[in-house]
Amino acid sequence: MNEPNPANEPANEAAEAAPAAVAAPAGMVRTTLRSLLRSGPATAGLVLVAVHVLIAVLAPLLTPYAPTANAPDSALLGPSAAHWAGTDALGRDVLARVLYGGRYALMVSFAATACAVALGTVVGCAAALKGGWLDDLVMRVLDAVLAIPPILALLVVVTVLGAGPAVIVLAVTIVYAPQVVRVVRAAAMGVAPLDYVTAARARGERTLSILVREVLPNIADVVSVEFAMRASWVVLLISSLSFLGFGANPPTPDWGLMISENRTAMTVVPWASLAPIIALATLVLGLNLSADGLAKAWGVDRVKEAR
Repeated sequence: MNEPNPANEPANEAAEAAPAAVAAPAGMVRTTLRSLLRSGPATAGLVLVAVHVLIAVLAPLLTPYAPTANAPDSALLGPSAAHWAGTDALGRDVLARVLYGGRYALMVSFAATACAVALGTVVGCAAALKGGWLDDLVMRVLDAVLAIPPILALLVVVTVLGAGPAVIVLAVTIVYAPQVVRVVRAAAMGVAPLDYVTAARARGERTLSILVREVLPNIADVVSVEFAMRASWVVLLISSLSFLGFGANPPTPDWGLMISENRTAMTVVPWASLAPIIALATLVLGLNLSADGLAKAWGVDRVKEAR
């Protein structure tokens, strides 16, 4: 009878631990989904967001009209069988512009939110792990940046660099990253003193390795909730920029731009303004409800984390 080889025990333990490590995230996802689906508001939020994403993807199949095609002979028409939401002052189909406007809103907002949260997470974790003068410097810079109203900072950046999706993403990143830094730093400060982080430092691991392997997995819930909440604010902020004339350039199908272009004809073709308003309101509401449900499912207190 063969005796077990002690040299193989670490390998066996690693092999047994691997399925458990894979199963843990999957189990967490299932638990989170069950918690979200048990909440009526969270379920409604997820449905609203899913509907917007689906409509944005299927926009070319849902309307036969191009969102930027002018038809002067069909200008300012009310709802009809040919144009379900009517047309605007240039004869463009309102429904087509609303459907394609969801694509612009989702893509630009997702890119801007992802950049802001990614930058804020890295800086916040680095400040929490390093501490000392770096933490003090980061917090003082944040205090100075956060003293500027977001819309004013955005207007300054867009005025200097010009309009366009890339500039908007950069501007939103500059404005919202400091707020993400504060939330993530607070969460990371609670993880930094724990034993497994101390052990990683004792082993001589680099800060980046500790951040990726030890800190980020344990604050992933806070980062995810922060992403969902920031996304709703970014959608609204980008539409506000377009409404003020500093966002999307005509004839881009953008909800804020549509409201700005058609507000003077509100009494003639009300749906040209109401349709993008409803689309914007339902997307922001869906994102807010989803973020609140996610925070409750994971027990994340954003007010406490931001202190």
